[in-house]
Amino acid sequence: MTPFAGIPDEAFRFYTDLEENNNRDWWLEHKPVYDSAVREPLSLLLAELEPEFGAFKLFRPNRDIRFSPDKSPYKTAQGAVAAVVEGVGYYVQVSADGFMIGGGWHTSGPEQLARYRAAVDAPASGEALRAIVQWITDAGLSIDGEQLKTAPRGFPKDHPRAELLTFKSLYTGSSVGRPEWVSTPDAAREVAKSWQQLRPLMEWFGLHTTA
Repeated sequence: MTPFAGIPDEAFRFYTDLEENNNRDWWLEHKPVYDSAVREPLSLLLAELEPEFGAFKLFRPNRDIRFSPDKSPYKTAQGAVAAVVEGVGYYVQVSADGFMIGGGWHTSGPEQLARYRAAVDAPASGEALRAIVQWITDAGLSIDGEQLKTAPRGFPKDHPRAELLTFKSLYTGSSVGRPEWVSTPDAAREVAKSWQQLRPLMEWFGLHTTA
């Protein structure tokens, strides 16, 4: 297998240009650039990290426009995930803005959401998550996700972990831009370091959101 050599500058330029030319003709003309500068380097990066972090998946470049007023056919970022369990994984993304590294719980069905809320409600597991989230925010990372405005039905509004209960997905990430290392083999080491920091969060989700 070809060794991972970094994410080339051409990948970021590709998405800068795509934002101005989001149409099928332009995409087909420039698809060789996408394949060589975006898809292949990300695949090689994640293949290198797979033994430690799990099997990876690159998201499709096409947008689902069936129910969207925006009919632009292509995503203006390429994301990839190394899954821990269903709906939980480590994440990287390439876009015109640069490189992003993160991870968390991105999707949920009713049963998974119920398990999450039960774990947040329970004092031991709930306080464990609150400590992890506090550590993440103290490290300068943001916590994001789909949220309700208040604690869900069945939980008191003054619940000690009411804010965590409002989340229907929860993840964190850092947009690192385009540092020098991103275009070198050192990018694999930098992504691994960031993902290792997130391991307590991923382990919590793996333990408490799966049957």
